[in-house]
Amino acid sequence: MNIDIYNQLWQRIVFLEYDPGQVLKEQVLADEFGVSRTPLRTVLFRLEWEHLVKILPRTGILVMELELTTITHVFQARLELESVIGTLAAERFSSDNISRLDALITSCERLNNTKDPHTLGDIDFKIKELFYEAAGNPFLIETSRRLYALTFRLWYYNMLRMSTEDWCLEVASVKSDLILLKELLEEGSPQEVGRARHTQLLKHLKRIQAKFLGLSE
Repeated sequence: MNIDIYNQLWQRIVFLEYDPGQVLKEQVLADEFGVSRTPLRTVLFRLEWEHLVKILPRTGILVMELELTTITHVFQARLELESVIGTLAAERFSSDNISRLDALITSCERLNNTKDPHTLGDIDFKIKELFYEAAGNPFLIETSRRLYALTFRLWYYNMLRMSTEDWCLEVASVKSDLILLKELLEEGSPQEVGRARHTQLLKHLKRIQAKFLGLSE
């Protein structure tokens, strides 16, 4: 699989550069990337397997819609997964990992008065990667990454439409979650870290549900 093409398309879909429901043309993409349809299709099949697109014969490539019911189901799967990853990661978290977590908290603080959804999204991705790296279980990581991309799209959709007040609350929530995780990690409480990840993700889901339903009215 052409990783460069995959990464570019994945970024465009996840960060909503392609609108949910947009239909892409295979030949247009092949021309853009300067490849034949065969290597492109390998990438598209992978993205379809990840539930980010749907290949419509003789029509095009449908960027998946944002459906709250589907996303809620994905969150339910993620709840237990993130709890396990949090516990495993906490057992292996190093001083270097703590320093990197500190840096992410600082980056988050800079967004208090600056609405920048892409940067906050990047911070969240880096948090996940930090825990994945410490957990060290490739099977859990692969599944979690795939599910996270699906829920991230709805969160990012909400962030783009947040008022200044809602944005400040969102940044504060992310920051407080990170500070709590750091405290628990420094205390050496793996089970508590796992429970905290579960609780934080559940709160995150409720915020997304409430905001999305409000935006959809």
